[in-house]
Amino acid sequence: MKNQTGCDLRPVIIGAGPAGLAAARAFVEAGVRPIVLEETNSPGGQGTRRLSPAVENLGNKIFGHRIYKRSVERERQEDLVLAQCDYRRNTLAWAIYNNVISTLSDDGYDEIPYGQLLIAIGATDRILAVEGWQLSGVYTLGGAQVALKTHGSAIGRKIIFAGSSPLLYLAAAQYARLGFRDITILDTTPKSEKYRAAIAMARYSLKTLFEGISLIRELRAYGVKIKNGVRLVRFEGDQRVRSVVYSERRNKDQKIECDAVAFGFGLKPETQLAELAGAQLGFNEHFRQWLPLIDDDGQAGSDFWLAGDSVAVGGADAAAMSGRLAALAMLAQQGRAQDRNEIARLRAKIKKLRNFQQAMTNAFRWPYGDAPLITDETYVCRCERVTAGEIRQAVYSDVAHTEVNRIKAITRCGMGRCQGRFCNQTLQEIAIFASGKEPRAVGRLRAQAPFRPIPVGHADDVLGRQEQDCV
Repeated sequence: MKNQTGCDLRPVIIGAGPAGLAAARAFVEAGVRPIVLEETNSPGGQGTRRLSPAVENLGNKIFGHRIYKRSVERERQEDLVLAQCDYRRNTLAWAIYNNVISTLSDDGYDEIPYGQLLIAIGATDRILAVEGWQLSGVYTLGGAQVALKTHGSAIGRKIIFAGSSPLLYLAAAQYARLGFRDITILDTTPKSEKYRAAIAMARYSLKTLFEGISLIRELRAYGVKIKNGVRLVRFEGDQRVRSVVYSERRNKDQKIECDAVAFGFGLKPETQLAELAGAQLGFNEHFRQWLPLIDDDGQAGSDFWLAGDSVAVGGADAAAMSGRLAALAMLAQQGRAQDRNEIARLRAKIKKLRNFQQAMTNAFRWPYGDAPLITDETYVCRCERVTAGEIRQAVYSDVAHTEVNRIKAITRCGMGRCQGRFCNQTLQEIAIFASGKEPRAVGRLRAQAPFRPIPVGHADDVLGRQEQDCV
């Protein structure tokens, strides 16, 4: 592909997780050297995150010998592919405008024009605020995994894993394998819902279902306590979390002491860059989320594609397949002939795996019905210290601010460091219940650049380049 001056532009991949790496491999196989941008220090993404050198010797314990052996070989293959790419780690893509990606790296500010773009930046924890979640010692489930894998440290010794997500069981098992036994899992989805969901899940991937069941058996063998169908009432403590209060059905509130909590309610695709690139988003009733609109190959615009969990959560295998499929479609746009049978197989497999994920959401429910029970004192936006009461006050005011971007402007909810990535779902649900309006009417927080914070030390680089562009 060429830019307006006739210069060749290599395809750009943002994200070196399973989707981005599979796309890079497809390009390399076709003799194309793509640019691969990765925000962190190493490739792999969240689910297949590489271990810190400090805990590499514990790989067999954390994952199990068979899985870790496969992981080591997979990482070796990934490194071979990236060696044939223009791989730029520690590079934050913080904005996209007019087919130009604005980045920050150790070398400073840069702009990368593209003729074709693949965004594959994955997903993040989906949060419904719980009173006290701002306390020290409260982590997201993904954060608990990062602490273990990347930093080689545990979040605590008496840990509660809470919410409703497959990560509840995976993260708890990884800690238990390292000898942490004082673990309790508080799952907000009732067992009856899980049994019903299992029937549909078995249709799409019996192997994955059995892996999940085996994980629960393993945890019980370790003595991990599992409670289903609970409601998280609050996290208690002065400055650091000391206990979790929860309720079971109609029973009175119960309390468990702890020194750390990891919680979350599934995953939420990271859609900000896709929106900045021009993707349209639509509200998905089943997932109760705003998701990018794509075609069968992941194309979201004339010159950009989306793949992996950044468009629809489906797991590492579906992400890798969607990354390869998107790359093949990009190569086809360049005029390179592709194997139609392989494309058809990839489409069918991705659909099956994403259908499994859709069925699994019934086993791990997003508890939006609890939004009216969130106390007025609960922080919704931890960055700006905005409470649920302030949001309701904005909705109930004479002017009746019911659209979330307007509520953001009034309350500053979503204006902090995370740019609404962790508070937007709670904001949306509170606004829906307080206003009585449908989710589509309440809307979603619009993406704005920078969608992640720009380090203060690089601010002069950014401003200086913008001033040059204006001259």
